[in-house]
Amino acid sequence: MLPGTGSDDVFVRSVFEIPLAAVGITLVAPPPVPGSSLAVSALSALSDSDGPVVAGGISFGAHLAAEWAVAHPSRCAGLVLALPAWHGEPGSAPASRSALLSAAQVRSLGVDGALTESAMPAWLSGELSRAWSGYGSELAESLEVAAARPAPTLAELASLDVPVGIAACADDPIHPASVASSWAGALPRAAVCTTRLSIMGVDPEALGRAAVLAFMRACGAT
Repeated sequence: MLPGTGSDDVFVRSVFEIPLAAVGITLVAPPPVPGSSLAVSALSALSDSDGPVVAGGISFGAHLAAEWAVAHPSRCAGLVLALPAWHGEPGSAPASRSALLSAAQVRSLGVDGALTESAMPAWLSGELSRAWSGYGSELAESLEVAAARPAPTLAELASLDVPVGIAACADDPIHPASVASSWAGALPRAAVCTTRLSIMGVDPEALGRAAVLAFMRACGAT
C-alpha cells in the first residue's frame, strides 16, 4: 500500500493495517523515497513483491498502484484504492494544483511556514508536519513529481479485470468523489464506498474500512 502526495507509510498503516488484517491481508507499506525517483521507487516496490499482489494506496499512491496493475496485469490480484484524484493527465485537478501550491510555499516559506499558510484541519496539519519532515530537502520536488504524473486513463482502467475497491470522502474537494465514481465506472469489477474527512480526523481507519468493504463487494461479497 502506497502513500499519497507528501504522506508516508505511518499514515498508510494507520488507515489500512487493521481493516486489511480483518479480511486476511497482511499490509506491506514501503516508505516513500523522496525526490525525482518517488514514483519509480514505489512502482519498483510493488514489482519486487512475491506472488500475486493486492496493491493499493491513497491518492497519488492509488494512482501508482493502478498504473502498476495496468503494466503488470498478470501479477495483480486486485486493487484497494482510496481517494483517486484524477485520471489521465492531471490538468487542473484540485489535488495537482494543491500539491504545486504546497511545493511553492515550501520553497519560499519552509515546511513550518507552508503548513501555517495552508487552510486544513488540525489533524491533517499534524499528519503532514510529521510526514513532510521525513522528505527533508526533497519535499518540494516530491510534491511536484506527484502533481505532474499522469494517472491511468479510463481506457487503461477498463483493461483491468480484477476486483477493485475504491474509497472516497463525500466532503473532500481535493479528491472529488466524482473521480472515484469515474474510475469505478470504467473498471469492469469495481465498487465504491464513502466516508467523510470529518470522520477520518478522529478515526483514520474509516477510510481503510470503506476501501476494504468496497473491495469485498467487488469480489462478490457483501
